[in-house]
Amino acid sequence: MRALREELAALALAGPATALLLALFILPVVAVFIIALSDWQFGARTLRFVGLANFAEIAGDEGFHASLLNTLLYVLMVVPGTVLSGLGIALAIESGRSLRALYRAIHFLPFMATLAAMAIAWEALLHPTIGPVNQALAGLGLPTANWLRNEATVLPVLAVIGIWQNLGFAMVLFLAGLKSIPQDLYDAAEIDGADGWLDRLRTVTLPMLGPVSLFVVVVVALRAFEVFDTVQILTEGGPGRASEVLLLTLYRESFEFLHAGYGAAVTIVVLAIAVMLTLAQAKLLDRKVHYQ
Repeated sequence: MRALREELAALALAGPATALLLALFILPVVAVFIIALSDWQFGARTLRFVGLANFAEIAGDEGFHASLLNTLLYVLMVVPGTVLSGLGIALAIESGRSLRALYRAIHFLPFMATLAAMAIAWEALLHPTIGPVNQALAGLGLPTANWLRNEATVLPVLAVIGIWQNLGFAMVLFLAGLKSIPQDLYDAAEIDGADGWLDRLRTVTLPMLGPVSLFVVVVVALRAFEVFDTVQILTEGGPGRASEVLLLTLYRESFEFLHAGYGAAVTIVVLAIAVMLTLAQAKLLDRKVHYQ
């Protein structure tokens, strides 16, 4: 009887969390899979199962291919830019002697700020005629551009905004990692002849930051892969489809064109790609990570 009471108590304690997991994650995922196998549209009272027809349409959809390529290029620009700049700022702050808290707050602010408001601020900064960026370039005698309406510049500019947005997140984690490195390791490295800052960085700091770096790369890659807000606010995928990303394609197919079945299929493909990228990154980087 006692064992039965303990099992019932455990089920009662786990019940609310299990119900919440079912309601917010498992059941919606199951519903997406069902809709992806149908031709259902928003507002329709019935649906007809079409098997893998939506996935076959995705395979031949040039618009989807363009948005996938744009998303991957965006990720390839944002992840290394965020990791390198976040690590560089963390090293600079940690080596400083004063105003560390102020510098941390300044660099962490973009991560905490409302993204929509920050996107509007960036739009003003990059305005082709009255924007401070173009005015500064013109004052220096350098060529200006319509940054968000030029196919050659729109994706790199969005990537710069993405790096700026994620910079504080990476910086805070690297700062925590730097504080966890024992001073004894630096002393031992100095005895072994690694007395320069570059030698200490190469032999002690970077190897000991391996777990933090792995976490930062995976999380930033996922955040970059799921970019939507800045693209929707600043460019709406334009010019043409030069900045259209996967989540924007998903949004348009599902909520503008009301093709819920096709949008659900895109959702599954996006989820599968995100999982594969995460596992691949973790497996490749984990081989070079030194755990204490």
